[in-house]
Amino acid sequence: MQQPRDGAQEKNRVRRPTTIGEVPAFVKEWLLTVSFRLRYTFLLVWETKKLLLFVMLFFSVFDGLMPVVGSLISAAIINRLSEVVSNKDLAFSSVVFFLVLQFVYTFVRSTVSRIYNAVLSVTGELVSNHIKLKIMAKAKEIDMVCYDSSDFYASMENASREAGSRPIQVMSSSFSVLSYLISIVSYVIVVFSVSQVASLLIVVVSIPIAVVNFVFRRKNVNYLNRHSKNRRKMDYFSSVVVDKDLAKEIRIFDLSDYFCSLYEESFDEYYKGLKRLKIQENVWSVLASLLSTVVYCLLYIMFARGVYDGLYAVGNFVLYTGAITSIGDGISSVISSTSSIYENTLFINNLIQFLEMKPTIVPSGEKGVMVRKHQPHTIDFRDVRFSYPGNNAEVLKGASFTIRPNETIAIVGLNGAGKTTIIKLLMRLYDPTSGVILLDGRDIREYDVNDLYSMYGVIFQDFGKYAISVGENIRLSDIGSVPDEGRVVAAAVQSGASAYVSAFASGYDTQLMRYFDTDGKELSLGQWQKLAVARAFYSDSDVLILDEPTASLDPRAEQEIFNQFADLKESKTCVFISHRLSSATIADRILVLKDGVVAESGSHRELMELNGEYAQLFKLQASRYVEGTETTK
Repeated sequence: MQQPRDGAQEKNRVRRPTTIGEVPAFVKEWLLTVSFRLRYTFLLVWETKKLLLFVMLFFSVFDGLMPVVGSLISAAIINRLSEVVSNKDLAFSSVVFFLVLQFVYTFVRSTVSRIYNAVLSVTGELVSNHIKLKIMAKAKEIDMVCYDSSDFYASMENASREAGSRPIQVMSSSFSVLSYLISIVSYVIVVFSVSQVASLLIVVVSIPIAVVNFVFRRKNVNYLNRHSKNRRKMDYFSSVVVDKDLAKEIRIFDLSDYFCSLYEESFDEYYKGLKRLKIQENVWSVLASLLSTVVYCLLYIMFARGVYDGLYAVGNFVLYTGAITSIGDGISSVISSTSSIYENTLFINNLIQFLEMKPTIVPSGEKGVMVRKHQPHTIDFRDVRFSYPGNNAEVLKGASFTIRPNETIAIVGLNGAGKTTIIKLLMRLYDPTSGVILLDGRDIREYDVNDLYSMYGVIFQDFGKYAISVGENIRLSDIGSVPDEGRVVAAAVQSGASAYVSAFASGYDTQLMRYFDTDGKELSLGQWQKLAVARAFYSDSDVLILDEPTASLDPRAEQEIFNQFADLKESKTCVFISHRLSSATIADRILVLKDGVVAESGSHRELMELNGEYAQLFKLQASRYVEGTETTK
């Protein structure tokens, strides 16, 4: 007989009915998924501080046993008090003993509870700090291409949002489940000795509550994940209105109401479905609770009848009915905590996905090649093409050129020509879609990434403004080296930043911005740019890259910066982008980008003689430099 093909075998396996006692595949998958997330969470706490797990385990066992102890003491007090009332020959001191024991129990339990809450609070802070450090470390290695994806922002937002609370909630809920289970088992033993039916009924009526909890926890998580974009919009629009850098424009153009309306639209869209979900959850919860209430009422009547018939003492009635209530409450709490664990582990999945993202900007070989530092370098772009993620349009369409050792290159062209993209590819913030970039004859992808980055001194168009001291702002380009005040001052002099820094009472120790210091200095955009240029000059780099380094500077300050570039030409390779073509005249060679390729290449004189794209752009700008049209800012 011919054997069925693999596909048929698989089909038969899928359709085979589940036998009695066999766990369905989807349940196995659910259990494996939750157990993996739980294990991951416990490992996070273990990494943070191992002792915390053992302390929390002790408190959970203690907390599970104490309610049963309290119930037994209460029952003993009532029974002994009944005996003393009915038999005057019995000493009242026996009642006093149990009363004192009750208050000792109450004191111990409240004290342990306070200690546990304190431990839980400290644990939360430690775990939150540990996870945030992991997120920050992961952000350091994530590819720049991720920042072009809205899905990445959703993942990062979800991971960051859960960092402070979800793991510790999982831990707390997990140990609470252990406590509840210990209490439930203890109370079941008490009730089971009197009525097996009562124990069974309590468990059965808890099932509908469990189903409602699990179903709606999953729905809540799915809803929040689907509407992550709405939450990001709400965060963004609310932050825009209170952003200090935007405050002037928001006030002048009266934009507050506009952005508030955008916030409200996002909130309404987010809230509408959430409200409907919460109403459905509460309706089903009320119906499940009604069923359990009816059953508990019947059990109470049964035990009350037992007291009436003389089967139980009054104190035992309190014990049994309290046990029923405690079992029911315990099961509900286990269901609620388990649902909370499930919900929180679903959220933690966001954190796991984020932390497990793998960078693709890595050395192509098993071990990255180290860059030859403090030596002349040759850089070759060979038929390089590039498209940004999610956009099929090519920014570069086969760019080819060579940067020779210690050469100063100016890259010019209209907006969107691909100038900044070339800089990003040169530094390997991105990889080309096709083509190759060679550094000293070797594919740039073969080098150790961090070592490659250390070769560059960079100032970007959107340079950073950091709320730290002036000196620290300058030293950021070589923050790993020993602080050198002489280098800091020299870099500030080269960039022109020293002119205003010298006027500060604290000099290079002056705190910038007022986020943390009310006396912090607020700089103009031009002053910030000079500081950013000083940062580039400070770097111990072989290749200096400047993307619009003088965009916010007046013509005189711009000329001073480019005079400094001229001094660097003997020892460094310099690559800069500038829209002011007058600054390109100091370059050894000018690359003119047009339609994603290098349309022209040569010195200023050569390109002017060519009378092509560059000459036309230069003449167009030069015609604007008449008296009164360009003034010092």
